[in-house]
Amino acid sequence: MKPARSNSYSKGTYAFVSLGCPKNLVDSERMLGLLQLDGYDLVSDPDGADFVVVNTCGFIERARTESFSSIDEMLDLKKRGRTKGVIVSGCLAERQKEQLLEERPTIDHLVGVFGREEITRVADRLVGRLEEQRTVFRPAPIRALSDRDRLRITPRHFAYLKISEGCDRLCTFCAIPKMRGKHASKPIEEIVAEAQQLAADGVRELIIVAQDTTYYGLDLYGQTRLNDLLRELENVAGIDWIRLMYFYPIYIDDALIDTIAESKKILPYIDIPLQHASDWMLRRMSRRVTRSET
Repeated sequence: MKPARSNSYSKGTYAFVSLGCPKNLVDSERMLGLLQLDGYDLVSDPDGADFVVVNTCGFIERARTESFSSIDEMLDLKKRGRTKGVIVSGCLAERQKEQLLEERPTIDHLVGVFGREEITRVADRLVGRLEEQRTVFRPAPIRALSDRDRLRITPRHFAYLKISEGCDRLCTFCAIPKMRGKHASKPIEEIVAEAQQLAADGVRELIIVAQDTTYYGLDLYGQTRLNDLLRELENVAGIDWIRLMYFYPIYIDDALIDTIAESKKILPYIDIPLQHASDWMLRRMSRRVTRSET
């Protein structure tokens, strides 16, 4: 979907680099939508754009290396006068914060994961050469942010639908809670409204994503409500396929299995993250699930 902008003139051009997982891609699409609404024009080539946004991943070492490489490539463009500024956003920015500016002082602005809603203000400051605030970090919200009015960069026929943000698991090997905060579910009615908006834009396959899909609703409703959510999404006109990702073994019960089995739209495919099958190692990882339960 391409949100209609609020003004008829262009405030400038920008390029966008989106790295990392589908949840981060949804954040990218939301920032793209906000910039579109505010009058900025997206271009495919950063060489010659007024500025570049790099939405980074900070999860594992390989992802961080890719993010650093992309940042350095854009900073080199800036050094050669081929773009006026570089904004770094997302998980690596959230994880390293001001340390990133100390290591790469020519970055113009840093925007944390939950500062994404202020991307247009940051762009305005960059284009206006205002440097009084170079960082935007906001605490994780109690309720997940809305992802409506995105400028999608997936093929038209499918879209990622993020149903929650963050994670409560605190696994010993994982930095996601540090970067993304505690688990925060979107209300069912808000997710359905977003699905309807996506369907109206031509989406036929919804790919359900979250840090922990089966945990959905526990924070908001006092019990898991994924089963209820899926039954509501089943009724969204125009959607033919629903694909389930990040489907942890905990909280899968017979009712949820029956919903999947009886559905005409949910694909007979579940993406289950399996880090290990040794109970000893699972305890050390604080996974809170055993081999037999899995």
